[in-house]
Amino acid sequence: MIRRPLLGSWTVEPKRGVFEAAPDGAGPVAVTLPHDALRDLPRAAEHGVHSGYIPGGVFEYRRVLDIPEAWRDRVVAIEFEGVYRDAAVYLNGALAGRHTNGYTGFTVDADAFLRFGGPNVLTVEARAHGDSRWYTGAGIYRPVHLVVADPVHIPLAGVAVTTPDVDAERAIVQVATDVVNRTRHTALARLRWQVLDAADREVAAGTSPITVLPGERATARARLTVTDPALWSSAHPALYTVRTQLAIDGRVVDDDATTFGIRTLQLDRQHGLRINGESVTLRGACIHHDGGPLGAAATAQVEDRRVRLLKDAGFNAVRSAHNPASRALLDACDRHGVLVMDELSDVWTRAKTPFDHSLAFPDTWPDDVARIVTADRNHPSVILYSIGNEILELATPLGAVWGRRLAEEFRRLDPTRFVTNGINGVIANMDKLAAAIAADLDAGANTMMADMGEQMARMNASAFVSDSIEESASVLDVVGFNYADSRYRQDAADYPNRVIVGSETFPAHIDAMWALVHELPHVIGDFTWTGWDYIGEAGIGRVDYSDEPGYQPTGTAGPYPYLLAGCGDIDITGFRRPISYYREIVFGLRADPYIAVHPPADHGRPTATTPWSWNDSVASWSWDAAAGAPVTVDVYADADEVELLLDGRSLGTAPVGQRKRFIATFEVAYHPGELTAVARRAGVIIGSHTLRSAAQEVRLVVRPEADLVAPGDLVYLPITLEDAAGTVPCDHDAVVTVQVDGGELAGLASGRARTEESFAGPSCTSHDGRLLAVVRAGAVGTVQVTATADALASTTTQVVVRAR
Repeated sequence: MIRRPLLGSWTVEPKRGVFEAAPDGAGPVAVTLPHDALRDLPRAAEHGVHSGYIPGGVFEYRRVLDIPEAWRDRVVAIEFEGVYRDAAVYLNGALAGRHTNGYTGFTVDADAFLRFGGPNVLTVEARAHGDSRWYTGAGIYRPVHLVVADPVHIPLAGVAVTTPDVDAERAIVQVATDVVNRTRHTALARLRWQVLDAADREVAAGTSPITVLPGERATARARLTVTDPALWSSAHPALYTVRTQLAIDGRVVDDDATTFGIRTLQLDRQHGLRINGESVTLRGACIHHDGGPLGAAATAQVEDRRVRLLKDAGFNAVRSAHNPASRALLDACDRHGVLVMDELSDVWTRAKTPFDHSLAFPDTWPDDVARIVTADRNHPSVILYSIGNEILELATPLGAVWGRRLAEEFRRLDPTRFVTNGINGVIANMDKLAAAIAADLDAGANTMMADMGEQMARMNASAFVSDSIEESASVLDVVGFNYADSRYRQDAADYPNRVIVGSETFPAHIDAMWALVHELPHVIGDFTWTGWDYIGEAGIGRVDYSDEPGYQPTGTAGPYPYLLAGCGDIDITGFRRPISYYREIVFGLRADPYIAVHPPADHGRPTATTPWSWNDSVASWSWDAAAGAPVTVDVYADADEVELLLDGRSLGTAPVGQRKRFIATFEVAYHPGELTAVARRAGVIIGSHTLRSAAQEVRLVVRPEADLVAPGDLVYLPITLEDAAGTVPCDHDAVVTVQVDGGELAGLASGRARTEESFAGPSCTSHDGRLLAVVRAGAVGTVQVTATADALASTTTQVVVRAR
């Protein structure tokens, strides 16, 4: 089989009607896939907070395919990993296929529409209608492949691998391979399987004849034994490959390589989740699918970097909220040992926005489920299928019917994994709880936001909610609770066979929730909202100063020009915010304390936050503040006490640790110098953290994350304003302009949630002294990136581009 990427030579333009004239100067724009058609559209307040005030639209992609005459007797298809949304695919002007779901992959059979021996026009239409509660992007935002196969072939995703029987001595690798016969004659073929380890050594093999009737599909199976198997786990993500060859009359007509891992899953309320017999607690991050500066465009490098940085920050699991994960994300999780809760949908039959997937879901759900299972089944990282998120109809009898229907379909197609659902009993009973919610609103928006977490917890723990969700919870292997940690202890008594995961939780409550995870074996982990910041749901994690002139409380919605949610442990550039280090300490993964300083200029000012907010602190001791100005310093630590020192002089000692929510707060006077926190347990120093004031002179520094790339690769280049010692002053921001030679600027951004600046560049204002440039490498040679800013010397760096 030939499987060729179709990433270059595309154009895109807004779709207009047949009788509608193009605006002056408008026309097709050349793009490289994956591509997000929404990212650079003009933002305005009327486009709504869900999308980050970015509009929707209808877009037409076009590419010419040269199809040789030699392919006339072969099977030709076009594979799309994801098109958002309601895709319509045309070949030479004829409709060749449609796909409504914006997140599942699909394939279009091209044979009936092709002109062999010449050019063919491939057109793809995509629509985004403001049809989601977050930023979706639009267009062909995942890769596309041209597939050419023999009429007798292994179909795409036609190899399934399971490991049903594993012990220390050997593992049984069960392989099922489909073969399709598109000829008019019975095919007599033979399959050969090889299992290869990470060093590409054969560790098992098998073969089987297979007869396939005309127009049919047949499945051949083999049970192969791998001795002394290397087991896949989060700590040791060992991977194997099954190489499958299909031969007719001794001639190989197709082959396939399938990556998999050998591991076991167990689940019970006494031991929780076990992988390979060892109990595992899920240190989880909910993530949306956009890639920040690149919009929704999903490449292997985008997903690999995100997964790697999330794991470095202490997470061992991700939840693909609220849609099926991309192939690239699952591949990255396999490589890095990150566990996955893969989610089906945010809606079933009741809409949350006017044009969301509920319009199609009642008709497409079997196909949606089948596609997510086909995509997931060989990925060892995937351990949970989530059938939904905060489903509106879940607390009704018919909602429970839908939940049972979905759960059973997942089990029928893949009995090797567990089924969950993100249940929020308050959301599921919204209409019945309207009076209580209205009463809370009468208390005022600020009070409502401040108390929202407690109110939701109280309602979720009520007997009324318990009764209303009981059947929907009973169809699950693991009951996912959104913002309902108030149920954890209660459910152990009321539902003694129930296993729970915190499928979505408030970030600032991780100390209490992680204590519950440790205390209660039937609670297998926690997934914070969110691990990585994202576009849309703009300002949901913001911190406002409520004494600002003209300030008006707006609930969870951040007013224009908020662009980002502002609630991620890691911002869209990949930079870890203070809450990330706090969480790492709560998880027990960091011995050193961590210093977070509140801006002296805002000392004592009242703040307004949401339940998804942290605070306005940063890890900096460089401030444009008068000597002696009051400043609040937080020190995070898992210790008995911390001592704060300035230039070696003690500023005081305070108790810390779990009983103090792992935070010690100091009120001190600001003086430039060296601020150090020392953590002690039983009188013994267990770690320290130091911040230093920056010198007056700062410079631009560009540090590429790779110094050697291939043509077309993405290069990530963090840019900082720092002094000669590498200290970054957080209140010394500048407008930075980036110029690229030997490539193109793919994205430019800071972590600032409220901005009117474009990701397209070429200029962007740094945030806390930092920003990120993403460059797509050109041809073999070098990529040269130059950063400039007013009153600062420019800086240039080079990255070598070499053929693979």
